[in-house]
Amino acid sequence: MNFDRIKEKLSILADAAKYDVSCSSSGSNRKNKDKGLGDSSGMGICHSYTEDGRCVSLLKILLTNHCIFDCAYCVTRKSNDIKRAAFKVQEVVDLTINFYRRNYIEGLFLSSGIFKDPDYTMERLIMVAKKLRLEENFNGYIHLKSIPGASDELMQEAGLYADRLSVNIEIPTVSGLKLLAPDKKHEDFMKPMLKVKNEITKNREESKIIRSTPKYAPAGQSTQMIVGATGETDRDIMYTATYFYKKYNMKRVYYSGYVPVTSDPRLPAITSAVPMLRENRLYQTDWLLRFYGFDIRELLNDEHKNLDVDVDPKLSWALRNMHLFPIDINKAEKQLLARVPGIGLKSVHKIIAARKHRKLNWDHLKNIGIAMNRARYFIICNSEGWEKKDLTSEKVKNLILKNSSSKFQKSYSPQLSIFDS
Repeated sequence: MNFDRIKEKLSILADAAKYDVSCSSSGSNRKNKDKGLGDSSGMGICHSYTEDGRCVSLLKILLTNHCIFDCAYCVTRKSNDIKRAAFKVQEVVDLTINFYRRNYIEGLFLSSGIFKDPDYTMERLIMVAKKLRLEENFNGYIHLKSIPGASDELMQEAGLYADRLSVNIEIPTVSGLKLLAPDKKHEDFMKPMLKVKNEITKNREESKIIRSTPKYAPAGQSTQMIVGATGETDRDIMYTATYFYKKYNMKRVYYSGYVPVTSDPRLPAITSAVPMLRENRLYQTDWLLRFYGFDIRELLNDEHKNLDVDVDPKLSWALRNMHLFPIDINKAEKQLLARVPGIGLKSVHKIIAARKHRKLNWDHLKNIGIAMNRARYFIICNSEGWEKKDLTSEKVKNLILKNSSSKFQKSYSPQLSIFDS
């Protein structure tokens, strides 16, 4: 093995993979068997974070950065003058095993540019996973990027060896995809997604009858959208995400801010990289939809096409619906409690448990740990003193923003927190 050449390939293809943010390992429960290598259950797997906050490490690389397509937003587009490289299948297998033995990684995230055609590329991705599982007895986490346009047969096989599969939809709308990636077809993204969804459903039903049924993509499938490369509103982006969650049972949708890595007249100016705050607001909205019971139309609609930059989406919704507040903290149902700004799901459960024994006052709520600088304007409890019934939504917003950097704010919850908003 030419180690200098392998190192050069690794440098090129790891750098090219950094723009893909959809590398989360939560959800897999593959066990170590026959004294093999690795175990994806109960362990974190590039430095990324799972839903429960675990920091995980993956070998995150492309099989190759050669590509037959010329997508305007992509660093590996065929017209881009960059260094090209390609791993052999066995080289990726050897890298994964050697890095794992040195405790550098806990799994593999493998994507690729498309060379020759989608099936040819997908076959090689599968060969890597298959060799790791069958020849190296590797039971760690494997995430394969599904290649748009790959056949159903290959997608079926991929899920037998990968813990998670994902197809990046890339651009949120069909019109945006036609503008920036005219060589690609929208249906080529949808077909493998549908196949994976159907196979997961089929596998779950079969495993109820036959316990020895081989697992199929046990960590589900995910997708990623580029934010800001075209003129989509936040509403467009989140309506597309909602569609994928409902139609294809996505485990996660990731939002990647446009990074100007190529020059093209169809793209925004080179200085217009998407602010991290917009990404953050989209993830907060995603969280509210998946865990807090919000309907997308409550957060984004014809009147509100973009998320508020100043405040998080739950607070923004509450300020637009002041007629629903204040609610009585000692009587309100769980779903309504979860809609109060400053009260996260953990706090909701603590409130419900505590009020079974006594009526709660402000001191109790502070001890529970809710973000009082926000919640105080939307609730009443078994106390007097902080209810402000004469405040308008604009006044409340200004008061919260004014106090956002104070010591009182820091004692409870960050303004941009996803988990306690």
